[in-house]
Amino acid sequence: MQQAGWYLKRLRRMSGAEVAYRMAQKMRRVSEQFVPMDVPAREEFAQDFRFLPPFVALSPDAVIAAADRVLAGRYSFFDLEDCELGDPPQWNRDPLTQRVADTRRASSIDYRDERIVGNIKYLWEANRHLHLPTLAQAYSLTGDARYGLGIQRHIDSWIEQCPTGRGPNWCSALELGIRLINWSITWQLIGGTRSRLFASEDGAAFRDRWLKSVFAQTRMIAGNLSRFSSANNHLIGEATGVYIAASTWPLWNEMRIWGETCRGILEEQCIRQNAPDGGNREQAFAYQTFVLDFLILSGLTARAHHEDFSPVYWRRLEVMIDFLASLTDVAGRLPMIGDADDGYVVKLAPEPGFSAHASLIATGAVLFDRPDLAAKAGAADGKTVTLLGVQAVRRLAQMKERGRAGFKPRRQFTESGYYLLGTAFDTPDEVRLLVDAGPLGYLSIAAHGHADALSFSLSVGDREILVDPGTYAYHTEPAWRRYFRSTRAHNTVGIDGLDQSVQAGNFMWTDHATARCIEFDAGSDVQRFVGEHDGYARLEDPLVHRREIVFDAANQTIEIVDVLRCESGHAAVRAWQIAEDCQVEKHGEGLRITTGRTEVLMEPLEPLERVEIHRGGTADQGGWISRRFGLKVPGTTVLWHSRVTGATTLRTRVTYTRSRSLGL
Repeated sequence: MQQAGWYLKRLRRMSGAEVAYRMAQKMRRVSEQFVPMDVPAREEFAQDFRFLPPFVALSPDAVIAAADRVLAGRYSFFDLEDCELGDPPQWNRDPLTQRVADTRRASSIDYRDERIVGNIKYLWEANRHLHLPTLAQAYSLTGDARYGLGIQRHIDSWIEQCPTGRGPNWCSALELGIRLINWSITWQLIGGTRSRLFASEDGAAFRDRWLKSVFAQTRMIAGNLSRFSSANNHLIGEATGVYIAASTWPLWNEMRIWGETCRGILEEQCIRQNAPDGGNREQAFAYQTFVLDFLILSGLTARAHHEDFSPVYWRRLEVMIDFLASLTDVAGRLPMIGDADDGYVVKLAPEPGFSAHASLIATGAVLFDRPDLAAKAGAADGKTVTLLGVQAVRRLAQMKERGRAGFKPRRQFTESGYYLLGTAFDTPDEVRLLVDAGPLGYLSIAAHGHADALSFSLSVGDREILVDPGTYAYHTEPAWRRYFRSTRAHNTVGIDGLDQSVQAGNFMWTDHATARCIEFDAGSDVQRFVGEHDGYARLEDPLVHRREIVFDAANQTIEIVDVLRCESGHAAVRAWQIAEDCQVEKHGEGLRITTGRTEVLMEPLEPLERVEIHRGGTADQGGWISRRFGLKVPGTTVLWHSRVTGATTLRTRVTYTRSRSLGL
């Protein structure tokens, strides 16, 4: 019954055209089980295609060590560190639960059902084959046959264990697309058609098996593109996989047609899914980096193919990278707004502490000749060098010299709904307050948005104070999935124990709250934001929440004024999510927060009905921070309860200081 309810809710988010499209998709996939899915004869290679420059490793020892771990069957992703998957892995086994999925028809598998597949995120992550380019990098560096044979062993075993159209690794067109991207990079790094891997009779047979699987996966994606209410990052990823596959292996007329179609999709979706101010419309910063990887890889492919995308496409990528740079704090952190699954498109840098958004800022500095971005990015990383060549190291160093004035962040992102208050950006004295007054998410299901209207994050110096607590879970642990998306898990006001929008599934919302900025002034000594949302206007007694935030740098104060406009009584809760390394204690009716040299006092200016403080509580209480998918650590959640009777104003005063003696 629960599954039937989900399908009914999902159906209600679809247009008539989408219902017809999905029915046709389903009928085609059912009919395919009765029709042989043969791979047609291919043409011979006219020439090798590559979009990668010659490979040079920033840290050869790190690349070789990472490749050796793969050959030893050891992998790290999400919260799993150095886990044993085998060489080759058992591709249909979930590394987290050890459940092995069977290889029935993919269209008949409910990949959301943990009883059938385990935790599908963990199973799929290994099957993205992010590790194969690492083996190929080591093979390119050393010529050691162990790495080349490892590539052959992994691809051959995958083809054998995952027959075309069968098993969980054929359920998601996006996952096939990411795998094809990594296969293309691997193909290029080992030398393409001239690779020594293919020199023998056995090697030539392996090449043929590999190419047949490439065609089958590309065909599956091309026939199952995410459209209509699902046309989010999945569509961009699927189109990237097809476009790169068709460019790397243009050996069938069908591949060329699919590639040209997907090139058009990428040109269109780059502009449609990313706002003119540079924000991705999913309202999830991790997905901004995810989508940027797809679009940059596609752009590099097009340039190498001498069929470049339009200047509008490239300009949109530049403002997307500028967006990331503007919202990254002095310590290099990006707020954890919206969903984040720690999934990668490619993993080309073995160095510890790799930052996806910092790498993109470095790549953007080189691509767009931006000395200010170079100053923000810091040093070159292995991924940037793999994609752009060793000259990226020199160019970044030169641009940093030219960009000594530093990066000046943009403060207002009108289309995306983010507003930046603060002072002394990118210095040790930085204070940074980011307000979210944007849409819930993208399209009718808003899949990756959180109920965070009018929430804000706060950092002082290099210390986070008020944070977005992250994501933690997707398909499993439904209570925690609901919590981390909920209004009470964000620094905003909840009413009557309800979310601002209605959670209708793990990746679906109904009754979307609409937020807007009414006033924003960051140009004077006292900075001011005013915004409101209508998420609780759906209640029997409609309520509108207006929030004003006034930042006074000279007096080191922040005033938060929450105006709740309604006719009768409601329960209001101001929620505060405090970073895990902060010490929190009651201070009168308010809070004293200390971390390092920073002290923050938070005071309610009206009497409270009651106060809750939770650290490591239940999913109903909170008190957790998740900086990595699948991993949560205790933080502090403070809930200030107030009773609202008619129009009510709730005020909060924040004062902050930094002292040489605090925390020492």
